[in-house]
Amino acid sequence: MKFIIGKKVEMTQIWQNDQVVAVTKIQAGPCTVVQLKDKKNDGYEAVQISYGEQKERRMKKPQLGHLKKAGVKARHLKEFRSEIVGLKVGDKIDVSTFIAGDIIKVVANSKGKGFQGVVRRHGFSGQDATHGNKDQLRMPGSIGAGGPQHVFKGKKMAGRMGGGRTTTQNLKIVDIDKDNNILLIKGAIPGGRNGLVLISCAGELKIAEPQIIEDVKRVDVVEVIPEEAILEVEATEVEKIPEIEVKEIDPEVKAIEK
Repeated sequence: MKFIIGKKVEMTQIWQNDQVVAVTKIQAGPCTVVQLKDKKNDGYEAVQISYGEQKERRMKKPQLGHLKKAGVKARHLKEFRSEIVGLKVGDKIDVSTFIAGDIIKVVANSKGKGFQGVVRRHGFSGQDATHGNKDQLRMPGSIGAGGPQHVFKGKKMAGRMGGGRTTTQNLKIVDIDKDNNILLIKGAIPGGRNGLVLISCAGELKIAEPQIIEDVKRVDVVEVIPEEAILEVEATEVEKIPEIEVKEIDPEVKAIEK
C-alpha cells in the first residue's frame, strides 16, 4: 500500500485537453518513517510516519526520545496499517511514490459548523407555515412513542455538526509536481485550508532516493609567470628610468669664478 501525509492548500482549476477540471492542491510530504510496528511486539502491523517540523522547545523529552532514531523533529505522527516490506526507520517518502491516475482514499477532518438544528443538520423540511402553526416552523416534531419512556440511541436531533473524521474514496490524482511536492486531486477534499490530510491507495510504496550533494572544494588558481616574461618586465622598467642631463659650463663663467 502507498501512503503519505500532507496538508490542504487550496482548490483550483486545470485544463485537460479541452475541459476544465476542478482539483484540490495538496502539499504532500516529504515524510519520514519513525516506527515500524509488528504483530510480535504490538499485535498488529503498521508504519508510523512523520510530517512537518516542530521547534525543539515545544516538544517534550519523551517525544524527542521517540524521534531521535529517525533524526527528525516532527509536528505530526500518523500510522498506516500496512505490511512492512523493505522499510526501515529513517526512510523518506515523497510524492514520487504516486503516479497520475491513481485512485486514492483521503481521510481528513471536516469543517466544523457548530451547534445546528435538524433542518440544517439532517435536512428536515420543518412544519407547515399555515393552520395556526406558530414558532414551530423549524422544530423536529415528535421524537417517538411514549411507551418505552426514553429516546432511542441514534435519533436524528439537533446537535454539533461537522468537525469530525471524514473519509472520501475513489478520488483520482490528476497531476503531480515532484519539484514542489504537490498533488493535484480531482474533486473536493474534506476540511479547510492547511488541514491535515492522509492519502493512501493500493500499490507498491517507493522510498525516495537520498539527494547526493557533492562537496566541491575551493581551489585557488595560482598563475605561473614564466621567467622570460619577468626579464622582459624588468627590462622595460629599466628603460623607463629618466636620464639626467649634464650641461657643460661656459669657459667665461669659469674665468669669472676664478
